[in-house]
Amino acid sequence: MSDFSFYGPALLGGLAFLLRLPGLLRNPHDPLLRAVAVLLVTGWGVFFFGAIPTIAKVNELTGVPNFSAPLVYTILTAFSGSCIVLIINWRGGPPRRIRRATRWCIGIYSLVGVALCVLFALGEAPAERLRDLDTYYANTPYIREMIVLYLVTHTVSAIIMTALCHRWSRDVSGVLRTGLVLMVSGYLLTLVYDICKFAAVGARWAGGDWDELSTDVARPLASAASLFIATGLGLPLVVQRLEGPWRSWSRYRELGPLWRLLSGLTAGRSNLRMSPLSSVGVRLLQRESDIHDGLLALNPHFDPEVRAAALAAALAAGASPEDASARAEAAMVVAALEALAADPGQHPTGPDTAMRPGTSGHASCDRDLVRMSRALSDPPRRPAGRRSAGRLSLGRFPAGRRGAGKPGTGRPTVRP
Repeated sequence: MSDFSFYGPALLGGLAFLLRLPGLLRNPHDPLLRAVAVLLVTGWGVFFFGAIPTIAKVNELTGVPNFSAPLVYTILTAFSGSCIVLIINWRGGPPRRIRRATRWCIGIYSLVGVALCVLFALGEAPAERLRDLDTYYANTPYIREMIVLYLVTHTVSAIIMTALCHRWSRDVSGVLRTGLVLMVSGYLLTLVYDICKFAAVGARWAGGDWDELSTDVARPLASAASLFIATGLGLPLVVQRLEGPWRSWSRYRELGPLWRLLSGLTAGRSNLRMSPLSSVGVRLLQRESDIHDGLLALNPHFDPEVRAAALAAALAAGASPEDASARAEAAMVVAALEALAADPGQHPTGPDTAMRPGTSGHASCDRDLVRMSRALSDPPRRPAGRRSAGRLSLGRFPAGRRGAGKPGTGRPTVRP
């Protein structure tokens, strides 16, 4: 079996840990982050120290034949325990119960790790075995018990994780369920790995030789199982990390039509310039702020009759109440811009102007802003019978130039 099947996952696990390290340093007391960090470190250790060249090198450096055996078994035990701890913290629940379960898990697996080392120290394993230590020393006192203890612990952990992930997968959906199903598949392969190991060791106890099950079948199964488990663990975490920025970017893009319609009204009010490296969250915050400022500037020109007529027309056309309300708000905004273009000095505008009843509730709701912007993709028309000022274009004054509105305000012009 190629050593890359061990060093490759070890490299990916190390890179994943380095990517998670800044978040852990910022929030060192977050139990979920700590569980993920321990899982990545122990997973890296299993693959790195489980590779044949590393096993030989560790034995050589320590001067103890087969020293890698208790080392790898202990790291594998720690990995099994960290998987259970991660699931406990990931699934959530009462904090007190989570802490109690975590402490029990850490305590039990720590005792197993200590027992593995003690049993190795008590036994005798003078001949170095890089691939078949499990079967070669299957009948050696203390080494035999160490092998059985590691296999039993590994099997019990796989059964627990299979049950936990399967039970949780029935209560969730989406990418989390996909990840849990992948983990169940990985732990089922882990159980097959343990069965092969037990069969090979049992054959030695019975005087037979099924070593191929341990050396040629079990190792590939371990790599395949780890791939499923790592993918199942990583997929929901990666998607969750990308979901927030993706939602912000989608919202930023969907607010574009409404922002472009109102941007001329707030051109002189914000001195904030977006850096090319500004995050999408900062850009979204600025865009929403510009939209709210524009709606506030238009507030004195809002006509509730326009909104009522547009709402009735949208409902009559079969739109849902939410979409109908958004279309009505969009129609009122367009009508207000037309009114401002027709007579920019008709009403004073500014933050100190009283908001008209019935017009601010929907406009100030974040969810309705997106719906309003979507409604503008199909520009709303003013109800029949009301004067239309035609198509609008928004102009902007350079800094320091007086506008057509209130003197000294630097207010942008709106031209019909």
